[in-house]
Amino acid sequence: MRFFTAALAATAMTATLMATPVLAQNSGYVGIAMPTQSSARWISDGNSMVEQFEAAGYTTDLQYAEDDIPNQLAQIENMIVRGVDALVIASIDGTTLTNALETAAAEGIPVIAYDRLIRGSEHVDYYATFDNFQVGVQQGQSLLDGLDIENNEGPFNLEVFGGSPDDNNAYFFYDGAMSVLQPHIDDGTLVIRSGQTGMDTVGTLRWDGSLAQARMDNLLSAHYSDERVDAVLSPYDGLSIGIISSLRGVGYGDEDMPMPIVSGQDAEIPSVKAILAGDQYSTIFKDTRELARVTVGMVQALLEGGEPEINDTETYDNGVKVVPSYLLVPVLVTAENWEEVLVGSGYYTREQIVD
Repeated sequence: MRFFTAALAATAMTATLMATPVLAQNSGYVGIAMPTQSSARWISDGNSMVEQFEAAGYTTDLQYAEDDIPNQLAQIENMIVRGVDALVIASIDGTTLTNALETAAAEGIPVIAYDRLIRGSEHVDYYATFDNFQVGVQQGQSLLDGLDIENNEGPFNLEVFGGSPDDNNAYFFYDGAMSVLQPHIDDGTLVIRSGQTGMDTVGTLRWDGSLAQARMDNLLSAHYSDERVDAVLSPYDGLSIGIISSLRGVGYGDEDMPMPIVSGQDAEIPSVKAILAGDQYSTIFKDTRELARVTVGMVQALLEGGEPEINDTETYDNGVKVVPSYLLVPVLVTAENWEEVLVGSGYYTREQIVD
């Protein structure tokens, strides 16, 4: 019992030390609000930012809200109370932070929207992200490439999935993909047998893979008892895994019933492995180290009286203002280039992918 009590005390002390940030001795103190640790991608984002901020002399307070909106709001408010010099926020719902950002502005705390645009507030200073429309274009084009649509007449059966409707990026992904796919839908080469299109219909709340799996189950039972699905537009690897599970559940994935062409995003390890296994056709690599580098540079410029580097002043209107942005270039990954892109860049080791 004495050992157990001592262990509890030690654990409590460790948790307290981890939860209480030490104020920076020189450059400043940065609050980093991330949406969830359920995706490996966000863990990588958080780690990259902490590493690069601390290398630049900043102290950081990294918090994950586990997709709980009130929790993220409370975390941001606590960061403001603790006296952060800047906030970096990857929002769960980009419409719920207006009051907190007003408080930050009153305290002179600049705000960087990280990867997800914060909507409905004038107090968003800059936005660091990838070219999200281009992400969708690459996803849509990968489906056409996987179907070899230039050399095959079709028609091909397609179903489409969207991301979370409360994430502004989801609309860019969807619009980018449909800009490539719609002409082939219009001419009958691609057929959406369910008739389900539009983010209000195909969106997947919180990017939840289990919801995608359940919807794919319903699509298959309602529309594909006598037909096969040839391609599935999936905007995120976590959804792709759920979709693939559904497809495998009704017999896809063997010689008689090959797996459809399935897209994805974020180059998460399970999906890269699925690409090598032939279950998923593609994913999109977004180098979080580069996004962290851009974000750190923005914060440094703001806190040191400089001008942050931007390359877009037109695209991202949050409903109140056009937020000056820096857009990074996404990279399509398939079975042909995964090693060059993911291992060659040092993002993964080969052993992480090939057991």
